Amino acid sequence: MARLCALLAWALLALPGLGEKAIEEEACCGPIVPRKEWRALPSECARELALPVRYVVVSHTAGSPCDTPALCLQQAQNVQHYHARTQGYCDVAYNFLIGEDGLVYEGRGWKIKGDHSGPTWNPRAIGITFMGNYMERSPPPRAIRAAKSLLACGVAQGALIPNYEVKGHREVQQTLSPGDRLYEIIQEWPHYKE
Repeated sequence: MARLCALLAWALLALPGLGEKAIEEEACCGPIVPRKEWRALPSECARELALPVRYVVVSHTAGSPCDTPALCLQQAQNVQHYHARTQGYCDVAYNFLIGEDGLVYEGRGWKIKGDHSGPTWNPRAIGITFMGNYMERSPPPRAIRAAKSLLACGVAQGALIPNYEVKGHREVQQTLSPGDRLYEIIQEWPHYKE
């Protein structure tokens, strides 16, 4: 049933004009690439989020983009290695990573507190990041659809409150993330709040 639900969600997203509204009303979640499939290192994180949360912080990695599952798998590994081995975090900092291949890669998932936006925002927000640099270019539509599907999934699963608020990373920390082009896009999302 879950597989059928995921296929239905992605089919609805493909319909122009209908997809976004239909997926928000559907209790299905699109496919999320589990940690095991992108060969994530074991997590050493234990602090859980108090669900549901009110906020979603959108960022970009400012690194290389990826537009195929093989490249995105490698990029997710690179981000985790940088966070866990270089920065000393307990895992990849984000709850979810969005690839230009249109897939969502599980980071810490819905339940574990991230390290994406500082001590004030980490305990009360889900952090999603787009893999790539979006200062001068926009993510492709399939990546935007994947992110929107993920947020609808969060509401359906009780991880996000129905009237959640989307923030750009630059609104909660001093940074250029999520990049100028992606920031313009998320400002048009219905749940965006300045």
